[in-house]
Amino acid sequence: MRTTTRWGAAVASVAAAGLLLTACSSSDDGAAGGSSTDGLTPVTLQLQWLTQAQFAGYYAAVDQGYYEEEGLAVEILPSGGDIVPQDALAAGEVDYAVAWVPKVLGSIEQGAAITNVAQIFERSATLQVAFADSGIESVADLEGKKVGSWGYGNEWELFAGLNAAGVEDFELVTQAFDMLGLLNGDIDAAQAMTYNEYAQLLETVDPDTGDLYQPEDFTVIDWNDEGVAMLQDAIWADTERLESDEAYQDTTVKFLKATIRGWIYARDNPQEAAEIVTAAGSTLGTSHQLWMTNEVNNLIWPSTTGGIGLVDEEVWDRTVALALETSNETGATIITTEPPESAYTTEYVEQALAELEEAGEDVVGEDFEPLDVELAEGGN
Repeated sequence: MRTTTRWGAAVASVAAAGLLLTACSSSDDGAAGGSSTDGLTPVTLQLQWLTQAQFAGYYAAVDQGYYEEEGLAVEILPSGGDIVPQDALAAGEVDYAVAWVPKVLGSIEQGAAITNVAQIFERSATLQVAFADSGIESVADLEGKKVGSWGYGNEWELFAGLNAAGVEDFELVTQAFDMLGLLNGDIDAAQAMTYNEYAQLLETVDPDTGDLYQPEDFTVIDWNDEGVAMLQDAIWADTERLESDEAYQDTTVKFLKATIRGWIYARDNPQEAAEIVTAAGSTLGTSHQLWMTNEVNNLIWPSTTGGIGLVDEEVWDRTVALALETSNETGATIITTEPPESAYTTEYVEQALAELEEAGEDVVGEDFEPLDVELAEGGN
């Protein structure tokens, strides 16, 4: 199923008038390619976390009517850790899912028939953060330290870095999805995402100064710099339906086209995108939401692959190699064999990009410049 050939001609999109976002499910009467609602094809998207600007492009696509213009009524389903997106997709409970590549590779090896149809994030957002006066300046300095991780498959870049640096003597501490363990001194180096937990530190008051912590107060280990970054947020589809259901194939192109437009909107209108996510139900503060939108844009733009959603084959191969070679504290690896050819395809995103380029959309974002976001206490 894998392809790297760009589509040479645009295919006319089908725009349909209809209502705003409506509730729907991927049951027999609600799955993509099934019966429509108010003239729109119902589609369900399973996120991998709560409503927040990590997913700004999807919410923007709903808010701006991009899905509706493609004839789709998209319902976005948040998660809170209790739902595994790729499992929901493999079970036929949803039409598409957002999930990290290494996690899904493990699910595919266990029998999940799903395919990466668009690699939205090009770069990893995972960090390991320590106080600047901790003596931790490199991965090697984690030797003998208390190292935090959330688990749930989020720990593999950390282990890849530890493996590469030959660090074997450390205490792995299960970390909550916040930075209190680091701030309270229970963890020497905590896991953080650039768009979330790292910002939590910078919106916290330093009790010694009475001012907010600053970047110079911390040492940051970036797995991109260490050469062990793995691919993160991708859009996954049902492999069998891609192979046999023409309606689902058509819906996939339309869904990706509208989604990419949503991410372009978030790139060009970060403040408005942050506000859209807040209106969709996120409880994050105003400055934190804008920080997240900005940092997520940094993971996408500018595209180095020729267009948002295209897989960088070199990074894919590195992710697979790390999934095969990296061992955790029990000696286990993510996968034991190479994934099947169906693990990813560029066919549908190439068609979506061709249509968007034909319409004059900037799918590369070569001139993208991130904002300088000023965080407020508590992210407010």
